[in-house]
Amino acid sequence: MLSATIITRNEERNIERCLNSLIGVADEIIVVDSMSTDSTADICRRYGAKVTERQFAGYGSQRQYAASLAGGRYVLSIDADEVLTEQLRRNLLELKRKGFEHRMYCFRVVNYVNGRPVRRSGLEPIMQTRLFDKRYASWDLLDVGERLSYPGSVLPEPVEGEMHHYRCYTGAELEFKEIRNARIRGRMLAAAGINAPAPVCWLRALCSYMNCQIPQGGILDGSVGRTIARARFKATLAAYRTAREIATNTNEKRN
Repeated sequence: MLSATIITRNEERNIERCLNSLIGVADEIIVVDSMSTDSTADICRRYGAKVTERQFAGYGSQRQYAASLAGGRYVLSIDADEVLTEQLRRNLLELKRKGFEHRMYCFRVVNYVNGRPVRRSGLEPIMQTRLFDKRYASWDLLDVGERLSYPGSVLPEPVEGEMHHYRCYTGAELEFKEIRNARIRGRMLAAAGINAPAPVCWLRALCSYMNCQIPQGGILDGSVGRTIARARFKATLAAYRTAREIATNTNEKRN
């Protein structure tokens, strides 16, 4: 049995595309919804998904909670804005037919920004472990930047095919998502006691922009690369500003 898990929050624009790609592949679909105010949950239920509402507690916590609800031993972790290609669907069906001979499987994830695949800019296609035997793997509980943890002796088996990740439709949407996650990182920085004066915040934001454009090759991605670099600049600034605000408020309360 293969369980697909999805964490959602106001994804009515994306979720049907994701769910359609899972038809015939997943034996059950587990959705953990963070109190969506649109029709996300209703759409999922129409597709037969098992929907559980849960206040957002960080990406790692949400993913692990979703995995804990899975009835199948094998879990396919997919986001609402991701889609299985037909080649990947066929190969996952073949793995099911054979009975899953490995504990972990990885496949290529291709990021799309403004409808275009990104080849550089720190979002280049990479192999990610997204299908796993839940007895041997779990998501760490980081609020953002979560990773799947599994024994070092386990080597994920590559699967031919791609998962397409449609990150955003516009530059403004990308900035919104990056800044939202940056504010979570800012709370993590504050909890770790990391703070920086305003000039340092701006310098680090500029470094994020330049790192995306030059070492990560964003300049070769043209307008999409510039869009990603600008979002990184604003997100880095937002993270450190959030940390400073929390530190300032904490000091004021103490005084």
